[in-house]
Amino acid sequence: MAITRRQFLKRSGAVAAGSALGPGLFGNPFVRTALSETIGDRYLIVMLLDGGNDGLNTVTPVDNQGGTLRTNYEGWRNAGSGGIRLLPGELAATGIDPDPNTGANLALHPGFIGSGAGAGGLKALYDLGKVAVVQGCGYPEANLSHAVSSGIWETGDPLGLGIGYGGTGWVGRYLADPTTGYGGTDIPAVNISSSVAAEYRQTGTSVIAVSRLRRFGFPFDKQNDNGTQLQEYEDAFLAIHAEASASAQPGVAQAGDAGSSTFSASQSYPALHNLYNDDPDRAVFEALYPNSSTGRDLKEIAKIIHGVETGQPDIDARHFWLRNGGYDTHSNEGGATGDHANLHNEVASAIKVFWDDITDMGAEDKVCILIWSEFSRRIQQNASGTDHGSQGPMFLIGGKVNGGVYGNHPNIDPAAVDSKPNTIYSQDPLDPFRSTDFRDVYGTVLNHWLNMPPGVILPNVLTLDTGFPVNTYWTVADLDLPLFVP
Repeated sequence: MAITRRQFLKRSGAVAAGSALGPGLFGNPFVRTALSETIGDRYLIVMLLDGGNDGLNTVTPVDNQGGTLRTNYEGWRNAGSGGIRLLPGELAATGIDPDPNTGANLALHPGFIGSGAGAGGLKALYDLGKVAVVQGCGYPEANLSHAVSSGIWETGDPLGLGIGYGGTGWVGRYLADPTTGYGGTDIPAVNISSSVAAEYRQTGTSVIAVSRLRRFGFPFDKQNDNGTQLQEYEDAFLAIHAEASASAQPGVAQAGDAGSSTFSASQSYPALHNLYNDDPDRAVFEALYPNSSTGRDLKEIAKIIHGVETGQPDIDARHFWLRNGGYDTHSNEGGATGDHANLHNEVASAIKVFWDDITDMGAEDKVCILIWSEFSRRIQQNASGTDHGSQGPMFLIGGKVNGGVYGNHPNIDPAAVDSKPNTIYSQDPLDPFRSTDFRDVYGTVLNHWLNMPPGVILPNVLTLDTGFPVNTYWTVADLDLPLFVP
């Protein structure tokens, strides 16, 4: 028997205009509407190293060329039992370009060399010129709370200057901006997660969150289904949202469009799993992805990119998000082996297989991966790990990324750190260890990959951190870092 509108909403848990615009929006795994023209035939993948990645053991000085970086490093990091010091011999296979400031030779953590089918890892991609290592990334007055600092990176707003942003994310504001040309029934972004990531939060476009495509489906209540009830649910849901889409009230129309596009996605996205696995070329790579959270998540993104590249109807997502947790390494961090090495190995191996996969698709020049962590770790180790720290490296990976080392290694001289001890953010143009504000990286990505003027997205990007001491805050933005090839 047919169900009423009230019964449908109660039983299915579907959301119409009220909750689509209300406080529960961001926690819902199906959240709301768009597709961009500014990005063109490109993709952006944002990856979070969740927990605070130890930057000093990620990009490590090998020697003292032109200064004392290696001597200072050895003073902060212990060797032997419980020590996390990376020895020059352990860094011999992962050397990268020198530090632009001191000239000291640098190396990636040995874990980044990958293993198994992902052998070579990030080091192999760096040698191909596909990885930009951006050192010393941070913001004024670093906050060492996971939640607070994550929120700062996600919003791109360290000082709360973006009045009216309401907790929206920097990517979310890009998606929602009317100049992107996103339509009300398009879906430009997919988060490989159980809920939409804070960076993608906004109320103007559609983002879906899915852990595994093959299990993705609309959350109808199947209790006591008599064989026809699900069809009745579907008919009722589509009728309600079609009525809302036709409303003259923008908020109601938006909710209608969002519901319709969400339902459409729940029908079209699961098919991408079999489409990928049944393609003989893709099946080769499907078997190579590491059986790790990062490997599985990147495989899901590869399935969606494959769907876009093969022209599947209703599939045109260009923006993705995933995370790898476990970087809160207060103990058992280890040096060349241990928890930190295992985490980096997981990320590097998975990215290498993913890179080989998209290269085989012919999409390598279309993809940019941005990797960040909410803060670095303290430069002085504790018994067997590191406490919360300040500045650390970011990474960009892609076929059009201008590979190399950018920014200055943070100043780890004992006379130059604060009382914790942590490295100090500086914007003094005369400081040879001048920091890289993370908003400069975001702004460069917006400017040169997403084709969006950064001033539209980043708070006070034109007036910057006015009213604060010169050389301490982000007073001179550099939104044209040479991170991309022309």
